[in-house]
Amino acid sequence: MWQQIIGVLLLAIWGTLCEMAPYLLFGFLVAGLLSVFVNPEIVERHLGGRGIWPVVKASFLGVPLPLCSCGVIPVAASLRRHGASRGATTAFLLSTPQTGVDSIVVTYSLMGGVFAILRPLAAFITGLVGGWLVDALADHENGKDTDPSPPCTEACCAPVAAQSNKLVQVLRYGFVTLPRDIGKALMVGLFISGVIAAFVPDDFFAGVFGTGLVGMLIMMAVGIPLYVCATGSVPVAAAFMLKGVSPGAALVFLMTGPATNAATLTIIWKVLGKKTFVIYLLTLAVCALACGLLLDYFFRVAGLPMHHHAGHTMIPGLVNTASGVILLAVLAWAYLNKCRR
Repeated sequence: MWQQIIGVLLLAIWGTLCEMAPYLLFGFLVAGLLSVFVNPEIVERHLGGRGIWPVVKASFLGVPLPLCSCGVIPVAASLRRHGASRGATTAFLLSTPQTGVDSIVVTYSLMGGVFAILRPLAAFITGLVGGWLVDALADHENGKDTDPSPPCTEACCAPVAAQSNKLVQVLRYGFVTLPRDIGKALMVGLFISGVIAAFVPDDFFAGVFGTGLVGMLIMMAVGIPLYVCATGSVPVAAAFMLKGVSPGAALVFLMTGPATNAATLTIIWKVLGKKTFVIYLLTLAVCALACGLLLDYFFRVAGLPMHHHAGHTMIPGLVNTASGVILLAVLAWAYLNKCRR
């Protein structure tokens, strides 16, 4: 009995892993390239200053930037210390954790082009709205311009490696540092998606609990306390959709889950102030609900199926399987390197 349950669970996890593996490996490579040529020091230099333009740049550059969950915090605190407004810092904190190059390609692989386009767009809009509101309403709030968190010493926080070989830096960040940072959250996301896919009946969430505003509020209630990385949240959202959750409710989960970890909320409260903290949460909640409602409306008008994801499936099964094996090897190697440190 238990052997059968475990077998069903492992098959569900393996199927999702293989489906996303080719795109995730490609995302790792692109993230490695960005980490070498767009490092946090460059971000800090270009996002300093006040006004709406730094908010726009902070929100825009935060979307693809391959900063890990620990790396966002010291970079944002450093932005603030070096003259960035509360608005630009808040925009960076809102848009960066929601997505990244790796999560965008994984979203495309599991949930289709609509989600792959709308997810980074929603992250940008959320950062822009939140940053503008903070500049308008909380710019003169007293706050401590210090970093409340211990300094991050991982390569993801300042990925200017000691090696002079750029290729080595790209491969080290893309296939060691980044997998080490997101590997645990990714496996947790895969496990949760496997449990949902294997044991939750089809269309279980269909109806009032999976659609409309109620379904979105439920997904928000799940996403806010359950922190998963931007990439690890994708298989969970895809599994929810297969069981009856609407696309809009799934998008709410994708937006709120990665952006509400305790460390990020702590730095907002201590460095940027209580008013900024409230604006951050309200902006994220309202923008997530608005984007979710718009997405459901688009699916209805376009006549697209509401409860099934539309992942990209043109890659041959053998390539998916080989990529799954390679991805597991990359994650294992990254974990072993972490243990040796």
